[in-house]
Amino acid sequence: MAKSTTVVRDEKQSPQPEKAVTKVKVADKLAERGQESPGQGNQLTGMFTRTADFLRDVRSEMRKVTTPSREEVRTTTTVVIVTVFAFAAYFYIVDAVLSRAIQSLLHWLGGVQ
Repeated sequence: MAKSTTVVRDEKQSPQPEKAVTKVKVADKLAERGQESPGQGNQLTGMFTRTADFLRDVRSEMRKVTTPSREEVRTTTTVVIVTVFAFAAYFYIVDAVLSRAIQSLLHWLGGVQ
């Protein structure tokens, strides 16, 4: 015999109220910023508001930027130049060794010098 089960759903678990609450929250946040809900009002005003917010954020972030001192620039430049020359020397040696090995292998196999 098969038993039947009854599922009782709580209204709070329903996904429909969440969507409505989310839309209300978004509208409240936009109202705090002085913007209207999406799809309503003047798009040009919204663009200017977003642009002003963006520029305000850029200015805020640029205040956090620090310029390195002359000594820091000189030190890091020296490190970069030395590293570039070290890698150039390493690759020159690896290239010479591999070139010599391939030339010897081709000569041993009877290829043209």
